[in-house]
Amino acid sequence: MKEAEIRRLLAANLLCVFSVILTAVVPAFFWDGFTVLGTHLAWLCVCSVCVSTLNIILHLVLKPNLSPKRSSFAQKISRFLKCCIYFFMSCILFHAIIVLYGAPLVESVTETFLFAVLLSTFTTLQCLCVLGPNIQAWIRVFSKNGAMSIWESSLQITTMCSILGAWFGAFPIPLDWDRPWQVWPISCSLGATFGYVAGLIIAPLWIHWNRKQLTYKSR
Repeated sequence: MKEAEIRRLLAANLLCVFSVILTAVVPAFFWDGFTVLGTHLAWLCVCSVCVSTLNIILHLVLKPNLSPKRSSFAQKISRFLKCCIYFFMSCILFHAIIVLYGAPLVESVTETFLFAVLLSTFTTLQCLCVLGPNIQAWIRVFSKNGAMSIWESSLQITTMCSILGAWFGAFPIPLDWDRPWQVWPISCSLGATFGYVAGLIIAPLWIHWNRKQLTYKSR
């Protein structure tokens, strides 16, 4: 395993971490009263857009899943449209799962859907960038020992950390502390964000630490 590839992964992940931090800081200079808690829905939109944009740019620049086969313009358009459809379906699916786990069905629909968009940005969008709209590849990567590159190993870690962070973030909501951050879905979205950031930092460090044991083979 080349150290240069691990450094590329680390640099890309750190850029994503800084982008998340900047979404909480930069808008306050242009938007009076902007705070992560006070204007949480606006922050959800800003964070989702910024992280999505950066992930797409990094994918185009670094090309972690570069294929030797060249695709035509029509194939690229078809692939892009499939990615858009998959991302939208992911938002709907996450929304439904969140409601099944206890989120309000009728009330706070906007809040729930924007939280679902944030989760899709942290998970599905990364899968689309690294693996494309290939469900079989997704199943392979998230099966035992299914990763075939350090990018796919990083994808496994960040995705699981994001989902676990969102799940742990739901624990304080039913408690009677009457804190502002207990309002739905602040604690869950913050938990998902912290989990995503933690995954971005942990992934390259874990890969570097276990580089001698990781042997990726083409399948």
